[in-house]
Amino acid sequence: MRHRVVITGMGCISGLGKGLEANWAALRAGASSIRPIAREGMEGIASWIAEDGESPRCTAAELRPLGKLDPISRHAIEAASEAVDQSGLADHPVLRDRTAILIGCGSGGNATIDAAYQRLFGQGQAKVHPQTIPASMIAAPAAHIAMLYKVHGPAFTLSSACASSAHALGEAMHMIRSGRVEVAIAGGAEACLSQGSWTAWRSLGVLAPDACRPFSLERKGMVLGEGAAVLVLESEEHALSRGATIIAELAGYGASSDAAHMTAPDVEGIAAAIRAAHADAGAGVEAPSLISAHGTGTQLNDPAEAAAMRSVYGKGIDRHSVIATKSAHGHMIGAAGAMEFLLGIRCLVEGLAPPVLNHLGTPADCALPLVLSQQSIDHEVLVSNSFAFGGLNAVLIGRKP
Repeated sequence: MRHRVVITGMGCISGLGKGLEANWAALRAGASSIRPIAREGMEGIASWIAEDGESPRCTAAELRPLGKLDPISRHAIEAASEAVDQSGLADHPVLRDRTAILIGCGSGGNATIDAAYQRLFGQGQAKVHPQTIPASMIAAPAAHIAMLYKVHGPAFTLSSACASSAHALGEAMHMIRSGRVEVAIAGGAEACLSQGSWTAWRSLGVLAPDACRPFSLERKGMVLGEGAAVLVLESEEHALSRGATIIAELAGYGASSDAAHMTAPDVEGIAAAIRAAHADAGAGVEAPSLISAHGTGTQLNDPAEAAAMRSVYGKGIDRHSVIATKSAHGHMIGAAGAMEFLLGIRCLVEGLAPPVLNHLGTPADCALPLVLSQQSIDHEVLVSNSFAFGGLNAVLIGRKP
C-alpha cells in the first residue's frame, strides 16, 4: 500500500532570519543575507547567522541535558522545534515509536573541530574538550532532535554533500509510504562557516568575491551560507485522523548518480533525477510548475543544470517559472535542499515567486524562464533540484494539498 505523504510542519533558520516567517518576509522583499564576513582569518562574503545567544524555541533548561552543542545541532534544533510546534505533534504519542528522524548534513561540527585543533596544534595542549567527539560527529543533529522529543524510532544522518537534505526528505517520504513509520522529522543542517572549513572551500576556488548570481553573466561562484530547514511529514491518514492542517504534499522523489566526476556536473545524470521525480509523482513534465533550481552561480553548475532542464522540458520549458533562492540565503550545503524545498512550498501556498537576485543578464547557455522580479503564480506543482559534488543528485516534487 502506497500512503500519500503530506507536510504538516515547517521550520528554518538562515542568515535571512530565525524562523520561517522571518525568512519568508525577507525573501519576498527581495532581501539578501549575503554580506562581508567579519571573522578573523575569513576574509570574504558569506551568509551567516548572527549569534545573539537567544533561542526563540528552546530554553536553556531544555537544551542542557543534550550536552555540548555545536552550531550545526543548534541550527537543527531551532528548525525542528518550529516544525514540530507547527505540526501540533510536540506531545503526541506517535513520536515515541512511529516516528523517524532523517537529517542531511554535508559535514559535522566544524566549529567544535576547529576549537579542538586550535587547542591541540595551536596551543600545544595535550587534551581537548571531552565532548569533542559527540558534539562534532555528523550524526549529532539527528541524535539531539531525538533526545529533545524522546523519539525512539529510527534516527540517522544522510550525507551526500549539497543534496543531503533533499535525499533525507525523499527517503523519509518512502519510509512513510511503505508504512514503516507514520511521521518523519526530516530536513538538513549545516554550520560550515568556521575558519578551517572556510579555508578549505576558498582553496577549492569556487567562492564568489561579490555575490551569488545564478544563471547570470559575470557570475563568479557560490557564496557559503549556514542554517537548517526541517519539515514534519506524515501519512495523509494519520494527519487527517488527528485533524492536522495539511500544508502541502511531498509527492515525488528522484535520485541519480553521475558516476563521472567529483566536482563537474553531468547533464544526463541531472536530467535522469528530474525525470525520475516526475515519474514517481505521476506529474507530467508539461504541467506548468515552479522550479526551484540548484542555481549555485558557478561556471560549471548553471549551464549544466539549464541544459538538463531544457532536455527534460523541451520546447515547453517557458510555461514553467524558475527561481534560485541561493542568491538570497547563500549555499547552505547539507541544508540547501530542504531549505529550497520548504521555501518553494511556501511560494506555492502564497501564490508568489521571489526574484533571482543579483542578475546581470542571461548568457545563452543558461537560458531559462527565470523569475527576475517578484511575480504572482498559480502553479500546483513544485520541482526542487539538488545536485551535489560527487555527482549525487536528488529532485523533490511537491503539490498543493
